[in-house]
Amino acid sequence: MLTILASFLMARPLVLAHYMPWYESKSISGHWGWHWTMNHFDPERRDSGGRRLLASRFTPLIDAYDSSDPDALECQTLQMKIAGIDGVFIDWYGTKDHNDYAILNRNAQKMIDACSRAGLKFSIVMEDQVVPQLIKAGKSSADEFAKASLDWLRSRWFTLPGYLKWNGKPVLLMFGPQYYKDPDLARLFDSDQALITLLGKRGPAVGAFGWPEPQVGDLKSRDHLRSFYDRSKQWPVSVAVAYPRFEDDYKAAAVGPGYGEIEDRNGETFQTTLSLAAGSGSPFIQLATWNDWGEGTQIEPSVEFGYRDLETLQNLRRKTDSRFPYRSSDLRLPAELYRLRKNGASRTKLDQAAKDLLAGRCKQAAKTLDSMPKAR
Repeated sequence: MLTILASFLMARPLVLAHYMPWYESKSISGHWGWHWTMNHFDPERRDSGGRRLLASRFTPLIDAYDSSDPDALECQTLQMKIAGIDGVFIDWYGTKDHNDYAILNRNAQKMIDACSRAGLKFSIVMEDQVVPQLIKAGKSSADEFAKASLDWLRSRWFTLPGYLKWNGKPVLLMFGPQYYKDPDLARLFDSDQALITLLGKRGPAVGAFGWPEPQVGDLKSRDHLRSFYDRSKQWPVSVAVAYPRFEDDYKAAAVGPGYGEIEDRNGETFQTTLSLAAGSGSPFIQLATWNDWGEGTQIEPSVEFGYRDLETLQNLRRKTDSRFPYRSSDLRLPAELYRLRKNGASRTKLDQAAKDLLAGRCKQAAKTLDSMPKAR
């Protein structure tokens, strides 16, 4: 922790969590979406310990939720703010109506609105892996996908006050590219945005972002991470990465063989990768991830790990920012607020408690929540 602290004291980078907007729950959307089931697990069933059978080795502390639910979004953005997280990188599949892409686009907008209310920054991680699927379905060409996506970003999100900027330009991450080649990137993307590609600087990109690499093996993945930071010194900018583990459920769901594993090591993996990120000199750190439950990389509070990873982030922020008002006990309040909302408690009082939490008046918020009937 002292190594992390020393690095942050030099110049605190912005910390943003990679966010997946793709969860659908039966109580909100009328069905359980693929990312909770992987067409294999049944969340309506529970194991002997009362845990839902989800497409994950872990269970959200607030239970399986819906990414369109305003109560869940409020809980998540409050937890982020109280943990000292500055914002989110939202995983985004563009605007075309195919598979669940339109739902993800709608939910991305809902998360952006929630971030705006919470005073959090936001940016987009564009997924070009969808291009061949759109072409096969006759829904878009490769050029049309890029143009439609950029038109949407420029007209809707890039100009919002909370959108993340680097050197005055909106930051746009691309997870890959997995479809586009470097000449495609040069032809389709211009210098109006700061394009940042995965693991290496591609085409017109100004830099690259790091990511966990379980496919190379648990210990070797750290060597790859250090190599990424060595390469990043050659680029104008990079996005560092910190992650707690990688334990996917793809093999158990018969989706595929899985990518391999990176062990949690009782929180040591997160502390080490956070330390490397803090010492990299990058202006941004991406937490991989807030809520990819299917790959087990989540730092969102869980039954298994509680608030451990958020406490690590909060302790660091508190030591490096004298104005940071939140404490460890405050991290528990958003989930209680969420449960009270689902329990039908007075929305007027809960709305005031949420405002108090955003303003750092946690004692007042706790008093309000404690005065209300306990959530079931």
